[in-house]
Amino acid sequence: MSEQIHIISPDISCDHCRATIEHEIGRLPGIEKVTVEIPSKRVDVAYDPARTDANAILSRLEDEGYPPTEWDRD
Repeated sequence: MSEQIHIISPDISCDHCRATIEHEIGRLPGIEKVTVEIPSKRVDVAYDPARTDANAILSRLEDEGYPPTEWDRD
């Protein structure tokens, strides 16, 4: 069963940001879907908790230059 995490990163500002985040988060094991909403600066990720976790997702975002300022899980 998959889990979801919803992340806000104020540094998301353009299509390049969206493409980078979708690509880099999508490379993590167990990622099922990544959706980036530029206007709300929100990243929604569905993932398999047996293969990755929220900390790995948050770390990857930070490593790519989009540090999260808030997040929650479903």
